Amino acid sequence: MYAQLVKTDSDRIRGADEMSPEERAFQERIDRGEKIEPKEWMPEGYRKTLIRQIGQHAHSEIVGQLPEGNWITRAPTLERKAILLAKVQDEAGHGLYLYCAAETLGVSRDELIELLHAGKMKYSSIFNYPTLTWADMGAVGWLVDGAAIMNQVPLQRTSYGPYSRAMIRICKEESFHQRQGYDIMMKMARGTPAQKAMAQDALNRFWYPALMMFGPSDKDSVHSAQSMAWKIKMNTNDELRQKFVDQTVPQAEYLGLTVPDENLRWNEEKGGYDFSEPDWSEFFDVIAGNGPCNRERLGARVKAWEDGAWFRDGLKAYADKASARRSAVAIAAE
Repeated sequence: MYAQLVKTDSDRIRGADEMSPEERAFQERIDRGEKIEPKEWMPEGYRKTLIRQIGQHAHSEIVGQLPEGNWITRAPTLERKAILLAKVQDEAGHGLYLYCAAETLGVSRDELIELLHAGKMKYSSIFNYPTLTWADMGAVGWLVDGAAIMNQVPLQRTSYGPYSRAMIRICKEESFHQRQGYDIMMKMARGTPAQKAMAQDALNRFWYPALMMFGPSDKDSVHSAQSMAWKIKMNTNDELRQKFVDQTVPQAEYLGLTVPDENLRWNEEKGGYDFSEPDWSEFFDVIAGNGPCNRERLGARVKAWEDGAWFRDGLKAYADKASARRSAVAIAAE
């Protein structure tokens, strides 16, 4: 069953003459901008694509706590500690919203987590990079959450109702996360020369991994065309990447930092920046499990799951006992 969950239909979009009457009616609803709700009919490919996307999104929120959680005890001030702690807590909540949305599609949270632990379902490649200094907390908030917002704001209009509604609250909270990160970078960039150098180093290391967060170039993307036809995705990977660069470069200039791209140029004709593509061989290598922190991140998640087994077992035993009591009372009442 687990293997079936991560398989999706071919990216080839079928014409109306190849669709069943149900599929044609479904696509017409999508084209009209209607939301699809859990108990309504949907093509199996649509369901599987949503499970893949929402599951990977949920896993990214949960795994994404690890690079930042490592810095909670080492934050430079009590205020910074409290802010970072709240941010990490928010990410846990986002994962829970998304797991709940995925469950409306007929897959359990335990199944999704087993897929993650087995390496059959991925999470964002950015979380397989180390956070070496406090400035990395700024870079993660500014760049990583900034890229996440760019990806997620359009998902508030996605065609699947539970996913769309979950994204509304998530995006509101992510906007604060980005501001928190930018505030750290601003303090560092306006601090001592050593602090500014630390901020520049963090930007240098996270710039290209942040660009990779939007996924491969459209010509190499396996799922984009069909996902956009179903309005699961609202924009292409390259559109979002361009928008992110155009928004972020002026922010870097305001900080007095330099984007690590010697080919970065404003293109008056297209009204945006020309920039260097990330090293896509690195991206696919990280996705395949060979990034700097893949084993560490996944190992931490598996350990947390195994260490929490006693608690889950206790909850289940209590729920089973309560259910038995309710059944006994109901029988007695009869």
